[in-house]
Amino acid sequence: MTLPTQYGVTLPDWVADEVAGADLSTDEAKMALVNRLARRNFMEKTGGPFAALVVSGGELISAGVNLVLASGLSSSHAEVVALSLAQTAVGSWDLGANGAKRELIVNWRPCVQCYGATMWSGVTRLVVAGDGPELEQLTKFDEGPMVADWAAQFEARGISVTQNVLREEALDVYRAYGSFVESGDVTVYNARDSGPIEK
Repeated sequence: MTLPTQYGVTLPDWVADEVAGADLSTDEAKMALVNRLARRNFMEKTGGPFAALVVSGGELISAGVNLVLASGLSSSHAEVVALSLAQTAVGSWDLGANGAKRELIVNWRPCVQCYGATMWSGVTRLVVAGDGPELEQLTKFDEGPMVADWAAQFEARGISVTQNVLREEALDVYRAYGSFVESGDVTVYNARDSGPIEK
């Protein structure tokens, strides 16, 4: 076997169509776009029901959807994709360099992987649809052992957190995905086929 020397992901073409001309004037408008992307992503069978945006002053820097299934890479969560594409766009690993104010919009509190990715990305604001056990209950994904004070930990590092933006709309996306899970029409890609761990 030849040693691999590169890897990467490519957004599906339909993402550009969805974001074209999108309203980004309010947190609700941004989250509405995220929820549309999340729903379409699992309908297109490119990944789970997750999406994210990186926005600066109403300008879209990048969009990401969960691409685990499409890429075969377990790290290709929506937040990681959006943050990586934003870092590529601005040419820096630090999205807060030179006083830039960039925010990450995502349709639930980040999982353990994306928690770290968000914390070290340089964004100065995180906007989430919600937090709580509903995501795991409805989708059967294992989000990992998140710390209870996750939002305070972001705030302590200069990342402001806004929660519960279009929460019910996000839950509607997860309910729709859950019906696909029940029918066996989608793959829930937890390692070793484990679901959420009972806490």
